[in-house]
Amino acid sequence: MQSHVRPGTRGMSRHRLPTIHGVTEHEAGPYRMERLDLEFGNGERRRYERLHGRGHGAVIVVPMLDDETVLLVREYAAGVHRYELGLVKGRIDAGELPEQAANRELQEEAGYGAHRIDVLRSLSLAPSYMSHQTHLVIARDLYPQRLPGDEPEELEVVPWKMAALHELVLQEDFSEGRSIAALFIAREWLMRSQ
Repeated sequence: MQSHVRPGTRGMSRHRLPTIHGVTEHEAGPYRMERLDLEFGNGERRRYERLHGRGHGAVIVVPMLDDETVLLVREYAAGVHRYELGLVKGRIDAGELPEQAANRELQEEAGYGAHRIDVLRSLSLAPSYMSHQTHLVIARDLYPQRLPGDEPEELEVVPWKMAALHELVLQEDFSEGRSIAALFIAREWLMRSQ
């Protein structure tokens, strides 16, 4: 199959969205599995499956200690059974805005609050089969403030220079894709906003 890129269409699809003829659902742990009966614009019919998370989405926070330093946290990651270095992140509670969830998670995980919080964009984990969205947030003008969280142990807070991201991405214990993407997006946003 050939792919054609037309000038001026970057970020836009030339296809209309498939028609959904039916949806069946079943429970899948913390998710709801949906099976979609789809018809594409060319008449092809297919079944796709997607996972819907239960809840209100999540946040991933880039906490800037100063203009050059981001705060990372090291916490146990059950999926790979090791301690991972990454950004502050967590679920958005019912009734919370992403900014409120980001400030709460920052206080719970890193022991800081933020006077300035900017939501940059949403990130998806696997858009081909998951509806989950994580809001990318930059937190600045930090001040010491701790809230009790749901972590079983206090997390190690690790300051890291933004100019050394090229070293961070090569570390074995820094592997989470959202954290990697968020740091590079935040760095670009910060450079443009100066």
